[in-house]
Formats: sequence, C-alpha cells, structure tokens
Amino acid sequence: MRYTLRQLEVFVAVARQESVSRAAEALSMSQSATSTALAELEKQFDTRLFDRYGKRLQLNELSRQLLPRAIELLDRAGQIESLLTGDTGIGPLSIGASLTIGNYLATLLVGDFMRQHPGCRVQMSVHNTATIVRQVAHLEVDVGLIEGDFQHPDLEVLPWIPDELVVFAAPGHPLAKLDSVSMDDLVAAPWILREAGSGTRQTFDYAMRHVASNLDIRLELEHTEAIKRAVESGLGIGCISRLALKEAFRRGSLVPLNVPGLDLQRMFHFVLHKQKFRTAGVEAFIALCRAVSQGVRRSDEIVLPGPDGQPVHYL
Repeated sequence: MRYTLRQLEVFVAVARQESVSRAAEALSMSQSATSTALAELEKQFDTRLFDRYGKRLQLNELSRQLLPRAIELLDRAGQIESLLTGDTGIGPLSIGASLTIGNYLATLLVGDFMRQHPGCRVQMSVHNTATIVRQVAHLEVDVGLIEGDFQHPDLEVLPWIPDELVVFAAPGHPLAKLDSVSMDDLVAAPWILREAGSGTRQTFDYAMRHVASNLDIRLELEHTEAIKRAVESGLGIGCISRLALKEAFRRGSLVPLNVPGLDLQRMFHFVLHKQKFRTAGVEAFIALCRAVSQGVRRSDEIVLPGPDGQPVHYL
C-alpha cells in the first residue's frame, strides 16, 4: 500500500480538529511530524485533502468521502491489534446523548456498562438533539441517543423506547385545579419551553402546530431542570418528558395537566453513521440499552440494578 495507518490517523485527527497543531496535540506528536505525515499522504497521491483558510483546514469533497472509510479502517486495525496482543476487552467508546436522555438515563446506563466492562474508557457528551445528530454525522461520536425523529442521508436511526411529553404546572396554578384542560386554556397560558433544535421542542411544536402562532411563549431554556424551577415558581406552564418529571410528580412540587386529545408520544432512538464501523463497544452498549428497556412500556419505567444489586430508579 502507498499509505500507512499512521498517515490515516493523522488525516483523521486533522479532519476532526481542523488544525495541524491541535491534531498534533491530540496524537501526542510534534507539529512538524504531523504536518509531514499529512503532506506525504497528499504527495503520494498527488491530491489535496483540505482547503486551507489561514491556519484552519477544511475538508474538501474527496476528504469528506475518505473520512468515514479511514475511521472504519483504523477501528478495524485497532481490533486486530487487540486480538494480536490478547486484549479481548471492549475498546474506548464515545457516546452523544440529547439532554433528556443524557441527564436522566445515559449516565446510569454508562455506569452500568462500565461495571460490566471494567477498564473500558467511555467519553460522553450531552447536548440537544440537533447537536448530537451533527456530532454523529461528523463522526465525532460512535453512537448517539436522541429524542424524536429526523432524516439524514448519512445516518441510520434505530428505534429504542417510547417516551411521552406531559404538560405540567405548579400545584397552585389555576389550570392545576381543573379535571381537564382545553386547547383554549393552553393558548391563554404563558409557557416555559425547551429551545428550538431540541427533540422535546420538535415534538411539542408538532403536537401544537394548529395553535402554535397563538401561544404565549415567555421563556425558552436549554435545560429541563431550569424549566421545572421556572414552572414551580409560577412563571408559566411547561411541557417536557415524563421521564424528567417523575420525581417532581412524586413529591407533588409539580402536577400533570390532563389535556384530552393532545398527542405527545415520541420515541427515543439510537443514531449511527452508516459508513462508520460498529465496534464491539458500540454493539455492547446498544445491547445493554435494549436489555434494560425490554418489556418496559415507557422511558420513565426503566430500572437498573445498582452496585449492591438493588434496583436503581433513574429519578
């Protein structure tokens, strides 16, 4: 072959970092060695892999096609090396989780995964759904856990478990005293909602699409805990996952509102890049997620055993 795995490793690092100096730091190489490896790869094939904008390097059309294949080859090479050295454990794993899943499910799932696979290194990022989708599309994480649904030509979306949003209020709110709440009541009330780009907001906007232009949206926040505090203080009503409200409902600090006919069902999904090699770690993590949700009707019913063998509820 006219290229080496080290050259591909440098290419992938530069593609992810968009900088030779940052790639060198990530690879623990000198900047000159990193720059030389990239230059030799381009020279051997008489091609350019990046468009240069000052010190910033941006993928061109060829390198965008090359990147997922290079990552797959490096992942497979890593597995071969593990077999040759007798290391049959799970390799490193990077996970991206949208905010509701990340804050209320993924941390405990990762904890259980690491107990089952001692020595495995896991990196997890928690952002809104749009950001996680972008990270998976750019091959920055191995697997994403997201809320809602979407379409992307480079990504595969696999259903995981049903979830449900719920409209809620503080116990002293006038709507909390009603047996059922009408759509007119919702239009008249001030709202505290998740930001645009989140899976929660996507589901809410679709459910309320016929009256969306009439809603009184007072505040948009990125974090569900902040929304809960704002609603508790009487600033308005909200709509987030029942998963995030389980403990608040149990304590009585917040109460669900009954809105007949309002469909707030959705799914949690796994999202993977179609061209990225699925390592043993990715397969094992998805298998764990499916195992703990087997027979469960909705996300807020998931329970995991803790270190002492006793059930650990996610909220």
